[in-house]
Amino acid sequence: MKENVLILSIESSCDETAAAVVENGRNVLSNVISTQIEIHKEFGGVVPEVASRKHIENISDVVEEALKNANVTSEQIDAVAVTYGPGLVGALLVGVNFAKGLAFAWQKPLIGVNHIEGHISANYIEDKNLEPPFICMVASGGHSHLVYVKDYGKYEILGVTRDDAAGEAFDKIARAIGLGYPGGPLVDKTAKMGNKDAIKFPRVIIDEETLDFSFSGLKSAVLNYIHNSEQKNEKVIIEDVAASFQEAVVEVLAMKTMKAAKKKDCNTVALAGGVASNSRLREILQEQCLAAGYKFTKPSPVLCTDNAAMIGAAAYYKYLNKQFADSSLNALPNLELESN
Repeated sequence: MKENVLILSIESSCDETAAAVVENGRNVLSNVISTQIEIHKEFGGVVPEVASRKHIENISDVVEEALKNANVTSEQIDAVAVTYGPGLVGALLVGVNFAKGLAFAWQKPLIGVNHIEGHISANYIEDKNLEPPFICMVASGGHSHLVYVKDYGKYEILGVTRDDAAGEAFDKIARAIGLGYPGGPLVDKTAKMGNKDAIKFPRVIIDEETLDFSFSGLKSAVLNYIHNSEQKNEKVIIEDVAASFQEAVVEVLAMKTMKAAKKKDCNTVALAGGVASNSRLREILQEQCLAAGYKFTKPSPVLCTDNAAMIGAAAYYKYLNKQFADSSLNALPNLELESN
């Protein structure tokens, strides 16, 4: 086995066209992200067909820039990795087919990576000393997972969302109070100016035994509050709504995460996914881990949102185990992270 393994990784599961070169799963030599936020902002959310077309336009330049920024050539690359699910099928197909073409042309192994596994692996980049086992809360626009990372590539799913994912709830409430898209960062920013105790929104626990999540009831409670206030001609203070809603989400996420750590007798807790960049969630988990004597780790915000560096980190451990894909690799929009 080579001493230094260089992986070119590609991520195109939603509206970010990204490519990176990652060395040994931890050292990021380049991480290029072409975002479509401004394009989709006018629609209030991602339009799948538009996203796919922009990926086609951008992917070649993004990959070329990743190689240039890393100061490496295709000959130095040891494998090509790509997200093959979950995500938008058209967007995924652009990345998968481009990666298959590169791997074939360069005569390099091809590695398919689960997007959720990529988010978890972002922690290996941020914390060079992090090793399994650890508990990871994965919270993003499409996913809310509580995962026990037993080993590299070995997972036990402890809890999932039963309806809306946390990030999805943030986006919907952001639209309801007129903040626009993308909702998560805008709610976080607005909440800093509000009173988190102003409105008593429900904390949906489901029951004491399960570590699953449910945010649809909370979303309905917020929408009902806004509707009732408007009917009574009462002023809706959006800063207070944002802060109170955010607190209801992060309290449940943090509580379930700490419960999972205790259940698995695991003293390391990690965050991952777009919602992992939420300042209040990071703050509350930091406080609770400190109080419990747990180690707490979290990726930088740029590694929380969709990026290719995290895909390269996950791919490295598949490379070591020779878990390679062939030309039949296809986009799987509903791909799940499975307990194994």
